[in-house]
Amino acid sequence: MFGSVPDRGHDSSGISVPVLIPYTFLWRNGGRSVALCGTFTRWSGSIPMSPVEGRDDVFQVVCNLTPGNHQYKFCVDGVWRHDESQPFIPGEYGLVNTILIREPDMIPSTYSHQPPDIDMDYDVVMPPEAVPRISVTDLEVSRHRISLFLSTHNAYELLPESGKIIALDVNLPVKQAFHILFEQMYVFADISCFQGISVAPLWDFGKGQFVGVLSALDFILILKELGSHGSNLTEEELETHTIAAWKEGGKLHLTRTMDGNGASFSRRHLVHAGPNDCLKDVALKILQNKVATVPIIHFSLQDGSVPQLLHLASLSGILKCIYRYFRHSSSSLPILQQPICSIPCGTWVPKIGDSKPFAMLRPNASLSAALALLVQAGVSSIPIVDDNGSLLDIYSRSDITALAKDKVYAQIRLDEMSILEALRLGQDANSPHGVFNGQRCQMCLRSDPLHEVMKRLANPGVRRLIIVEAGSNRVEGIISLSDVFKFLLGYPEFVGHHFT
Repeated sequence: MFGSVPDRGHDSSGISVPVLIPYTFLWRNGGRSVALCGTFTRWSGSIPMSPVEGRDDVFQVVCNLTPGNHQYKFCVDGVWRHDESQPFIPGEYGLVNTILIREPDMIPSTYSHQPPDIDMDYDVVMPPEAVPRISVTDLEVSRHRISLFLSTHNAYELLPESGKIIALDVNLPVKQAFHILFEQMYVFADISCFQGISVAPLWDFGKGQFVGVLSALDFILILKELGSHGSNLTEEELETHTIAAWKEGGKLHLTRTMDGNGASFSRRHLVHAGPNDCLKDVALKILQNKVATVPIIHFSLQDGSVPQLLHLASLSGILKCIYRYFRHSSSSLPILQQPICSIPCGTWVPKIGDSKPFAMLRPNASLSAALALLVQAGVSSIPIVDDNGSLLDIYSRSDITALAKDKVYAQIRLDEMSILEALRLGQDANSPHGVFNGQRCQMCLRSDPLHEVMKRLANPGVRRLIIVEAGSNRVEGIISLSDVFKFLLGYPEFVGHHFT
């Protein structure tokens, strides 16, 4: 994992020589065998690179480099290549990548001059001088260009060439509705258009309009109600209890009891957008209302009658438009080159002494505890980790729909079923996003640039990436679609953030 570049420190005469700075080289373009060669090896030898656990397309190696300019190339399956996403120039050996290592004024005590233990799980945290910084001007320019793009493109561009949208009648029994959501998520899901969101708009025939949505959160609240003592809703009543009855009474009552302050909840109107609304307005509606999707509805008449449901817009679809538009001109957006560890984006595991919570659970934790945490913490997913904090899996709100299979929810106790057992139900249901199959647990590294994170988040069904430590897979944080959009749009919580 570490390059064999020697660390000189001081020679035997006590004369000081240049310090060596650890630098992580990454190759993100796949291959079976990857090696590194450069001026620091005198172009006479190569350093083997190791695949990053959980990322078949990424290889890495850490080398101790002297300050100054270095050139390098990668040998991928016997073919010499350069990384087109990094700076490169014509050199003696064709096109070669370049890197400038600056000499720090002072080496922190955490960076030893002695080579690190080769057997250690080591995630190099680049010293401040090695982490690229972005100026306020570059930040504002990048945000302006993204805002301009989103403001001049509309929701029509989100519509797929083909697909289907499921809408539910409000008079449908809740039990039947969740069987339909289950089939949408696990049985009929087409991975090419799958969004990984268990949401269905609600249609009221009496009013002749769409009146709301049914989501996995509704199912979670219903299961909590069924499992509670003194519940007003029995499993038998669930057979005939309609969506309208749940929305009018049951949900409002339960959300009040689950709120520690007993605050009053107002019934929200359906949040929707029109096909001519700009993408920026659609994204802001999703962020401001804290919803996963916004229905795109076209009204045939000006009075709002004859509504046509065209699409369920999500941040994933909007991000895909951004990535597709800027992927060949990423240099015009300096923020896309920033490693995610250098920008205020995502939720990170707190440092020692930091009181900010970060929700994680062990695989033997009860499903009841997981559902309560999802609701009370207001998060959409929880990493499942082992005793060392290494990622095993992830439990999301949408996973609850797996309990609709064969009416499993009527045969279990939430406090007796573990998260691991609950996840196996989804796996047994032939989910296209089975347990740890490369789709459920999408991961990234703290050193990954923002454009790489955006590329992965734009994939169907991916709503978040788990930030892990290279080698050990210890969870370091989560970065979601909403995190990225809040940063890109300069959402209020990021306005006034200082950059160097």
